[in-house]
This record gives sequence, C-alpha cells and structure tokens, in this order.
Amino acid sequence: MRLVRWTPDDLVRRLDDVVAVYGEAMNYRTDLLEARRGYIATHVRRPGFRAVASLTSEGHLAGFGYGYLGAAGQWWHDQVHRALDGDARRRWLADCFEVVELHVRPPAQGHGLGARQLTALLTMAPGSTTLLSTPEADEQRSRAWRLYRRFGFVDVLRHFHFPGDERPFGILGRDLPLTPQAPADRAASAPGPGVP
Repeated sequence: MRLVRWTPDDLVRRLDDVVAVYGEAMNYRTDLLEARRGYIATHVRRPGFRAVASLTSEGHLAGFGYGYLGAAGQWWHDQVHRALDGDARRRWLADCFEVVELHVRPPAQGHGLGARQLTALLTMAPGSTTLLSTPEADEQRSRAWRLYRRFGFVDVLRHFHFPGDERPFGILGRDLPLTPQAPADRAASAPGPGVP
C-alpha cells in the first residue's frame, strides 16, 4: 500500500473512485453520492487544499482524505459557525483547516490506513486548528471515533444535525500543528513513501 499526496487535478482525475470509496465508507444512497460528486469537484479549488490517497500495488484506491481552510460562505463552515458561541468561533474557526473527508474502503479498514492518512493530512495542513465532523457512534466500538480520540480531537459540538442528513454528528477539533511529541503521532503509523 502506498500513501501519496494528491494535487487537485489528481483527485479530480480519480473522482469516480473517490465517490465510490466515500459511498462505501459512509453507506450513503446513490442520489446523495451524485450530489457529493459536484461538491468534491469544487472543493479542490479552495484555499489551503491538501489531499492524500492510499493506493494498492495495482493502483486501486483504498482510501483518501482531503481538507482546506474554512471560510465564511462555505456551507459546512457556516453551519458550524451558526451553532457556536462567539468564544468558540474565535477559538476554532479563526484559522481552521477543515478535514472534509477521510475514508477507507471497509475491507481495508483496521490496518492503520486511516491513521496514516490523517497523520499525513494534518502534517501538511495550514492553519492553527483543525475541525472535522463524524456521525455519532459508540466511541469504544467506532474505529473513526477511536482514531480521532487517539489523535487528540476533543468535542466542539455533539449531536449536531446538518440539513439534509437525519443522523447526528459530532464536531471534533484539535490544535495544529501535529507535533512529533504528541501522543497521537507516536500511536499513528508514519506516512508512507511519496508523502513529504
């Protein structure tokens, strides 16, 4: 398995694969995936865009992650901004790298790919904080929640509902940069070849 840094053009070129992995990991309906395709294509041009991909030896996409700097006028940013008080907005949103997507195909989960992707993504990330959203789940049983807690993510909002999705989400955050001394960094696997 190779972990590589992707340019915006790399991600767009593999957009069908990205949407397929996203759909498998999130268990979303086909109609939601088609809408997501358009959003992802516009995300690659946002300031601070960073992306990574996990590729098999045959070049198949096993997982990916990307994010960018959040700003007013962006849908996710504006939803979270409205839900936070003034102090929390200043703390979390003033200079924030949003981890927009971080997914691994279900058959490839449980082998450290998510940790490698997150390490690489946060190591490259601009900003002084990072935020992400993840569906609410049992923190002891959910691989995603265990990963984020291991990386030092803390609760910013819990049981938050985004328009158009009936599931509650947790909004989690941590400070940047991701330092070599952080416990999460020692627990996570190092980035693979091809990631600076």
